[in-house]
Amino acid sequence: MLNIETLLAFAAATALFAYMPGPALLYTAAQTIARGKKAGFMAALGIHLGCYVHVFAAAFGLSAIFTVVPTLYFALKIVGGIYLVFLGVQMIRTRMVAGSTPDLPQKTIRRAFVDSILVEVFNPKVAIFFIAFLPQFVSPDAGFPIWVQFLILGTFVNCAFTSADIVTVLFASEVKKRLTKSSKIQDLTRWLGGSLLVGLGLKLATDRA
Repeated sequence: MLNIETLLAFAAATALFAYMPGPALLYTAAQTIARGKKAGFMAALGIHLGCYVHVFAAAFGLSAIFTVVPTLYFALKIVGGIYLVFLGVQMIRTRMVAGSTPDLPQKTIRRAFVDSILVEVFNPKVAIFFIAFLPQFVSPDAGFPIWVQFLILGTFVNCAFTSADIVTVLFASEVKKRLTKSSKIQDLTRWLGGSLLVGLGLKLATDRA
C-alpha cells in the first residue's frame, strides 16, 4: 500500500487540480447557464463517464501514444476544438420559447449528456494529464499491479473532478435564476454559455502546450 504521506500528497494535489478554475468547470457552467440545472448535471455526468476512457487508456499505456505520435495528439486536439466551437454556435442559435426553457428541453438535456462525453473523449489534454500526474503516486511496492493502481487513483481523481463540476452546476444554476427575469436576459445567458464554449474550443485547438 502507498504510505500515508504519499496518499495525503495525492489527495491534496487532486483537490487543487479539481477545484482550480479550468476548461471543465467553464464547460459545465456554460451548459448550466444556457440550458439549466438538469442539463448541467447531465453534462457533469457525461464528462465523468467520458473521463474513464482516459483513465483506462492511462492504465494500459494507450495514452502514451500521444507523446510518441504528436501528429495524433494535434489531430485529436483540432477535432475536439472544432466540436466545442460547433456546440457553442449551436447553443447560441437555440431559440427560446415561452416558459424560459429551450425548444424540446428533454432532447436538449440528453444532447448535453452525449455532447459532454464526446467533448471529454476528444480532449487529448485529459490523457496527457493522467499520464503525467498519476505515475508520481504509483509504487511498484504498493502490493497492487501498476495498472490496478492507475485505475484506482484515476477513478479517485475523476470523482474529485466531478464533485467540482457538481458544485459549479449548483452555483451556476443560482446565477441563472437571478438572471433569467426577461427574454432579453435569457438570450444573454444563452449567448454567454455559447460564447464560453466557442472560446474553449478555440483555446483547445490553438493552444501550443
